[in-house]
Amino acid sequence: MAPLIQPSLIKNKVKRQEVANKQKKAKGQQKLQQRLIRAKQEANDPAAKKKRVAENVPKTLDNTREHDPSMLPTSKQPTGSSTVRIEELNADLASDPFAPYFNFTDDPHLPPKVLVTTSPKASRATYDFCDELVGVFPGAEYIRRKKGKGFEVGRIAGWAGGRGYKHLLVVNEDMKKPNAITFIHLPNGPTAYFKLSSVELTKQLFGHARATAHNPELVLNNFATSLGHAIGRMFQTLFPPLPEFQGRQVVTLHNQRDFLFFRRHRYAFRSPEKVALQEIGPRFTLKLRWVKKGLPEVRNFGASPDALEITTGITEEESAPPPTEETAERDGNADADEEDNEMDEGAGEPQPPANTNPPKDGEYLWRWKPELETSRRTFFL
Repeated sequence: MAPLIQPSLIKNKVKRQEVANKQKKAKGQQKLQQRLIRAKQEANDPAAKKKRVAENVPKTLDNTREHDPSMLPTSKQPTGSSTVRIEELNADLASDPFAPYFNFTDDPHLPPKVLVTTSPKASRATYDFCDELVGVFPGAEYIRRKKGKGFEVGRIAGWAGGRGYKHLLVVNEDMKKPNAITFIHLPNGPTAYFKLSSVELTKQLFGHARATAHNPELVLNNFATSLGHAIGRMFQTLFPPLPEFQGRQVVTLHNQRDFLFFRRHRYAFRSPEKVALQEIGPRFTLKLRWVKKGLPEVRNFGASPDALEITTGITEEESAPPPTEETAERDGNADADEEDNEMDEGAGEPQPPANTNPPKDGEYLWRWKPELETSRRTFFL
């Protein structure tokens, strides 16, 4: 076989293109012949095809992601290089805010109460998206948010937590389009903030199915780290623990490169071997930005700071007045009254929960920053 001529060495443009096209065509014919020969061999030996497919795994950003110390062991990698132990993971799951949901302290057939609201003076597109969310979550309820003092997100969360709501979803908007969702787990947090994109309502999907009132199944895909596992459990508490399989509805939250793709389908069994999917809608994409501890803070920027008091030369013990007989007797009576009240409350019927007071400062559990992404293969969920 004559050696190949490098087209880059040919100065004539027309001749250079002809040589390059001939070499490209010959290379394609050679690959085709190799595929045909391999197909004949694998037709007689199916094990060879399985071996070839198992070895030829393409490299992607997902399977070449950088190592994260918080990676959890999975079915694909039961041991892996994770530093998180199973005992520590079980202890964390038993003490996290979502443990009562998984311990079935409430009726598993009843859907958790979810309050859906918007930012003040929302547009029509945001209201339509909220209607879709109310149809997705079985226990969701929409209440229009008023404008003014006293309707801050933290105060609304405290009001909802005192009335039996388990979650609060606040849909934010920009340029008259929904662009973010604040997800608050009640009554004590945490609070997560997601950027919202690629929103398509049910009416925008061609050939969509109609939703029913059955509790859907939930599928969570590819949540590999401790943070991703917590976010997955947070979304899982939005749905009843026991789905109604006769409705044949399934909600999927697929994590790929830290983008959460939301889909809802209905499946139908065409035959014992095949199943068909029909999308119900809506579809949207979420991107986690931060997670805070507790409820959203409520800050009063107009309030004057506390007066500064400076005392010199006096210790705390010297500045405190000595206890008298009247104060000692009063303190003893107060302690006895508190014990009596605790006994009375324990013996009587359970009291309704009081409104939760929102904090004044928020503590970040995790926050996305550009400098955290050291490469394209760095993911956090």
